[in-house]
Amino acid sequence: MTLGQVTVPSHADAITDPVPSPAPAVGKVKVACLQVSAGPDPAANLETLLPMIRQARDAGAEFILTPENVVMIEPRRGPKFAKAEDEAHPAILPALAEAARETGAWLLAGSLAVKVPGEDRLANRSYLFDPTGGIIARYDKIHMFDVQLANGESYKESNQFRPGNKAVVADTPFGRIGMTICYDLRFGQLYRALAQAGAGILTVPSAFTVPTGQAHWHTLLKARAIENGCFVLAPAQTGTHAEGRATYGHSLIVAPWGEVLADGGGEVGIVMAELDLAEIAKARAMVPSLTHDRDWSHPILGMEAPNKPIYG
Repeated sequence: MTLGQVTVPSHADAITDPVPSPAPAVGKVKVACLQVSAGPDPAANLETLLPMIRQARDAGAEFILTPENVVMIEPRRGPKFAKAEDEAHPAILPALAEAARETGAWLLAGSLAVKVPGEDRLANRSYLFDPTGGIIARYDKIHMFDVQLANGESYKESNQFRPGNKAVVADTPFGRIGMTICYDLRFGQLYRALAQAGAGILTVPSAFTVPTGQAHWHTLLKARAIENGCFVLAPAQTGTHAEGRATYGHSLIVAPWGEVLADGGGEVGIVMAELDLAEIAKARAMVPSLTHDRDWSHPILGMEAPNKPIYG
């Protein structure tokens, strides 16, 4: 699909069949996670975002990542649908493509709310741009944030967004990327599938709530890095948004052994780190758990197990 100067791939790059593993990644790459505080106006948010992309590139970043809902946090259904991106007549994607072309960097648009033809719900969609401005992969968030928190916060993402159903990887000069979004973080099986499909870098653009962020954000991101021997890059929304919604911030860059290489704290800004890609193979060689999977039965009650021994 072509959007003016932007070509959007089909989901042919999704993990529907086993994909060949890439050669081990080598060398180093400098990455930047942009931490923003989006409001309900996509144009205004884009105006803030584009200089941050240029600033990150000027600081040496080769891969620049933005959070979930990067150009719009709009709680109201009607305005959200009215302002959602239409791939047939895009407003935001050409500007992001041009930012990638202008800077010559790889760019992850963490997610946009995107209209889906024939659907009454949107897609929460992540896009990966190469340095020519081409979209080489897109991923629709699979797991919907439908929760009721103890402090009274309630979210029903599935009312406005339809879930995706394809896991997606993409190849870059610095290795294979596995794409996820926010609440996906709680579903470790997705990350294992991406890692076993050859991903050495996992992206987790997010807009975590403050209560769940304080309780779980660092722990979950470190766990996904450790159990898969991957770098985890998690650009995040921060601050107070439309109608009082608050997000946690703390954009993180985590190494395959679990070390936090950078933490964005609670303020808008840019966090950067240099990734030594050899650390992926090093971690996996020490603990090769990705190759140790075993089949097992469905759980059974212990005393109802077949062939239980009889004593006495």
